Formats: sequence, C-alpha cells, structure tokens
Amino acid sequence: MFTKLKRLLIGRPRKSHELAGEKLGKLKALAVLSSDALSSVAYGTEQILLVLITLGAVALWYSIPISIAVLGLLAILILSYRQTIYAYPSGGGAYIVAKDNLGVYPGLIAGGSLLVDYILTVAVSASAGTDAITSAFPVLHDHRVLIGLSIIIVITLLNLRGITESATILMIPVYLFVFAVVLLILSGIYQWFSGSIHPSATPTFGGGVPGISLFILLKAFSSGCSALTGVEAVSNAIPNFKKPAEKNAAKTLMYMGLILGFMFFGISLLAYVYGIKPKVDETVVSQIAATTFGRGIVYYFIQASTASILILAANTAFAAFPLLAFMLSKDRFMPNMFMIRGDRLGFSNGIIVLAFLSGILIVLSGGDTENLIPLYALGVFIPFTLSQAGMMKRWIT
Repeated sequence: MFTKLKRLLIGRPRKSHELAGEKLGKLKALAVLSSDALSSVAYGTEQILLVLITLGAVALWYSIPISIAVLGLLAILILSYRQTIYAYPSGGGAYIVAKDNLGVYPGLIAGGSLLVDYILTVAVSASAGTDAITSAFPVLHDHRVLIGLSIIIVITLLNLRGITESATILMIPVYLFVFAVVLLILSGIYQWFSGSIHPSATPTFGGGVPGISLFILLKAFSSGCSALTGVEAVSNAIPNFKKPAEKNAAKTLMYMGLILGFMFFGISLLAYVYGIKPKVDETVVSQIAATTFGRGIVYYFIQASTASILILAANTAFAAFPLLAFMLSKDRFMPNMFMIRGDRLGFSNGIIVLAFLSGILIVLSGGDTENLIPLYALGVFIPFTLSQAGMMKRWIT
C-alpha cells in the first residue's frame, strides 16, 4: 500500500544516466537563477514601510533614501560577485569562498547561515505568495497558514518526483512578472507626471519626523535588504552556463542587478508618490496596482504573476538547500543521510528536512511575512559578509 502511494506521488525510480541537465544561455539562466532575487521586489519595499509607519505616515518619505542605500549595497554586491565568478569558475558559494580563504569555522558559519537563508526563503516566499493571493481574494485572508503550507507541500512533492522542468518553461512566470512590474511602474510614473495623483496623498519629502532615530533607520534598511536575497545564485551556478561560462555568468549577474534595481526602486517610488501605507490584509504591490489600474484584469494579472514568481522562488531553495547539505555532509559536517539520492535521483532527505522546517516557520509566524523578515536578515548579511571578506583576503594575499 505504501509503495503504491509512493509511486503515485513520487513516480518510478530513475536511472543514473538521467541525471544530466541542460546548459543555460544568458536568457534562460537569467530566468532560472534570478527568480529568488526578483521575487523579493514583492515584499522588499513593504518591509521598509512597515518599520517607518510606526512613526506615522510623515516618516514614509525616508523610504526613498533608504531604498537608494539598498541600491548602493546591491551595486557593491554585483561588482563583488562578478569577481567571485572569475575567481571560482566551478561555483563560488559563500561556504566555499569562506572556507578556502578564512578557514573551516568561518566557512561553517557561512554554510549554516545559508541553510537558514534557504529555509527562510521557502517560508517567506510561500507566505508572500499567499499574501498576493489573499490581497486579490480577501475572503481567503484567515486561511493564510493553510495556503502557505499547501504551497510548500506541492513544491515538496514536485521536487521529490525530481521534476526537472526545462528552463524554457521556467522562463514564463519570471518574464511575465518582470513585464507586469515594469508595466506597473511605467504606468504609475505616467500618472504621476500627468497629474492624476492627488498631491495630498504624497508625504512631504524632507519633513521633520518626531521620534526618528538611527536605530529605526538601520532597522528599515536591514528589512529592505530582504530585497537582495538570491543575488548570489548566479555565482553558485557557473558550471550550468554555456561556454564561455564565466563571461556568460558575469553578464547574467549584471542584467539581474539592473532589472532588480529598477523594479525595487520603481515600487518604492510609486509607494511614496501614491502615499501607500502598509495594510494587514493587502500588500503594497496590490495597493499600487489597484490604484493604477483598478481591480480589473490587469490587476489580477499582476497579482497572479507575483504569486507565481514567489512560488518559483521557493522552489529554487529546494534545489540549493539539499546541494549545500550534501557538500557539508561530504565534508563530514552534517549527517551522511544528506548524501543519499532518492529513487528520483534528488537528495530526498534534504528536500524533506527543508519542507518540514519551513512549514514549522509558517505555522509559528501565523503565515505573516513581517514576522519572518527579521530572521531573514541573519541569512542575508552573514553569507554576504563572509563571502566578501574571503574575497578581500584572496585579493590581498
């Protein structure tokens, strides 16, 4: 009975020769490897506003300089990871870079924080995807935990089956999302310049804010840096590129940085000029889309594309977590169970552990993205810092 159920859900065992995958050109690689980074546009600006709104709507103008600071950090990371690509053409994740240049213990800290990052990527992407759905259909708001868990269960079953969708199929939700957000930004900017936005809706830029402090600004900045998750994905996957792999990876990384920067700042700008305030039952992107297009077909297209890319972003962690767990297990820092491939040639134990831990976070957080973001900062800043420190030491020595 169990065997039949397993075959129904997971499929027949695969042979080892079916493991080989396709090499990616720049266009396909941009879609496959950037879904995590680009999807963070859906919640990055909102996390900044959630911190600032505690001081009142008058403080929301700070979202613009904070967003510019996040863009500055993004530029630094893109330039730095370009160097990592050429220094580690076989793939230069934070664990490898830190271990090679700083030693075993910094490498383990980087590896451990990356594992946490992947767990939170699944939890945050599932909860943010749920937010996109419930913003469009408010009647589902009270069922966020169930929807988030359902998303994780479906993605888990797909990965246990070893579903290796072609890059061509994976391109569709990514580029639909990019198109939707660019359309939203350009339409919103047009309305701004055409005078369609009521001036009173826009907070006064540079106005005094009682109670503002460096701590609040840094907290808003760190929350906004959730928009930078997934930037390192290209430097981790250089062997998957067509030759010349390093050159193609470097160009793909640059394209990703430009697209991410434009979309993130565009959403931040529209949130400011529209006077958008974060709500419990509706996302910032949903409010901007509803204000720009009304709740018609374009609005639902934007919400659907947002939910799709967030689900895809969660799926990318199901590839990265088991692989990193395999590397740590191979180096004898994690149990041997993470080295075992399942019937469908995936690292099944890593997939199951990731699903279980991310599901627990969904339950504990009540499916609330805001509750997960502070934990996300741990997985964002530690690998960034150790990877860049490792590359700095490599350059000096």
